[in-house]
Amino acid sequence: MFDKIDKIIVERKLTPASCEYHTLRVLENNGKIRALVIKGENVVHIEFICPKCGNYDYHTQERKQVSKGAKFRFETKCPKCGNVVKVEKLKGAKKPKQ
Repeated sequence: MFDKIDKIIVERKLTPASCEYHTLRVLENNGKIRALVIKGENVVHIEFICPKCGNYDYHTQERKQVSKGAKFRFETKCPKCGNVVKVEKLKGAKKPKQ
């Protein structure tokens, strides 16, 4: 379980340079989400364990562009319980001015 994206990476011989977006996040209640967008594709590969019901799911969905001001990268819905899982953008620390 939780190895579908690993298999895609191995089968397609993907490197970090060939990925437009790749993340693995730990959620509350032992939930987990992993997402992969391959350069040149408009599809998000999503693998997650729902933090609400514990259901494992893998699916793909169309990638939607978000604005720079948006708080979330994307969201997906658990097919078992309907819980919406949102992946927040990571905010890097600003470099101090010299």
